[in-house]
Amino acid sequence: MNLEKTDSLLRAEFPSTEFIALENSTPAGFLIPTENIHSVCAFLHANENTYFDHLACLTAIDSGVEENTMEVVYTLYSIPKNFHLTLKVVLDRPNPIVDSVFDIWGGANWHEREAFDLFGIQFTNHPDLRRILLPADWVGHPMRKDYKEDETYHGMTIEHPDNKVSE
Repeated sequence: MNLEKTDSLLRAEFPSTEFIALENSTPAGFLIPTENIHSVCAFLHANENTYFDHLACLTAIDSGVEENTMEVVYTLYSIPKNFHLTLKVVLDRPNPIVDSVFDIWGGANWHEREAFDLFGIQFTNHPDLRRILLPADWVGHPMRKDYKEDETYHGMTIEHPDNKVSE
């Protein structure tokens, strides 16, 4: 399996979907429309020619307030084919929503919860989308570029280099 064969399979299965090759991506892959992520992942997992049986990583990127977008990046791996692939979707920053791939790869549970917790990305149809790293009552999503840390949490002063407490 290689990128060109994967590209051909995807274009044959999804003829009306635009697949844009990712530049400077390791592993190589495609930018795809957000609304196609679940069906593309399900196809890549089920197809005997690709069989991406492992979601190695799912991470989020905040492109910033000026860009007004966020991204979710999926790194897939086919153990029997020894082939990696990157998929990326771009989300609307004010309302970042994308379909969950938990039903395809159970390990997405943890990845999606982390992206929700730290970036505020909503994963539609995730069975248990709640914070995983921060306390349940934490306000905001600290990996967002516009995040402002509170000065206190439950009456405790938060010590942070940008939040010096004067004595």
